[in-house]
Amino acid sequence: MLSEFDLIAHYFTRPVRDTARIALGVGDDCALTVPTPGMQLAISSDMLVEGRHFFPDAEPRALGHKCLAVNLSDLAAMGARPVAFTLALALPEARAEWLAPFSAGMLALADLHRCELVGGDTTKGPLNICITIFGEVPPGQALRRDAAQPGDDIWISGTLGDARLALAGYRNELALAPDTLSQAAPRMHAPTPRVALGTALCGIARAAIDISDGLVGDLGHILKRSGVGATLCVDDLPAGAALATQERDLRRRFALAGGDDYELCFTAPAERRGDVLAAALQAATPVTRVGRIEAEAGLRLTDAAGAPIALQLASFDHFASP
Repeated sequence: MLSEFDLIAHYFTRPVRDTARIALGVGDDCALTVPTPGMQLAISSDMLVEGRHFFPDAEPRALGHKCLAVNLSDLAAMGARPVAFTLALALPEARAEWLAPFSAGMLALADLHRCELVGGDTTKGPLNICITIFGEVPPGQALRRDAAQPGDDIWISGTLGDARLALAGYRNELALAPDTLSQAAPRMHAPTPRVALGTALCGIARAAIDISDGLVGDLGHILKRSGVGATLCVDDLPAGAALATQERDLRRRFALAGGDDYELCFTAPAERRGDVLAAALQAATPVTRVGRIEAEAGLRLTDAAGAPIALQLASFDHFASP
């Protein structure tokens, strides 16, 4: 059995690769970072708990990827460039056959985004993964939730709903064909943080949020913080490839309130549509215009013909959802 310090040294300690931004990494009481002059620091934490956020038999490499991806997604939603992260990890036991692929999945994604692991903690206990991530954003350009204005377009990156469809398949809520489940599953297990798009939208978009708990609830945070309302065209929502094969009502529900998509929902002035599309092209990320911010409070849903749709939907809540 590995000791705590052997575990850290073997699986989570590497030479600092970006010495311009990281002066001291894993191995001391604190890490030392070198702030870029004139930049603001963006910080976010996310905790993933076994049985709540992932299944007990989750494949460790995919889990390592996902636990960092959800944090990178928070930086993307602020338009921030990743710098470094810390990892606090509780483990029932230190098993090499689990730690090796878990760390490999996490560090491969970290390398892709030049984000250094600089410290953290390990202990024995029920499997619990907590990451705190640090990024940088130019002053005045962060994509805050309180910045949406009436007349703004509402945009969605990528596609929605496949992660929720996969979860429904795993829970036997739906009888999915094996090929449908295998098509949807990667969106649940290995989401793509839209970091390139988030940074490209700085100075173009006004408000943004990552879609972790479902579009209706997450967009609702923007509306509340900005003191505005919105109309969404439900049939314009970009359904994932697997979800697109399902019947209409299921497509609508999972696209609107599925959760675990980790796409960006953002607003931008209507006159910046060309700039939004150019930023999306630069980031190699598709975007879809799905609605409009309005002065009247509340969220209104319409179909492709503009007729109102009445749906009772609720996004994920850690203390209310089963």
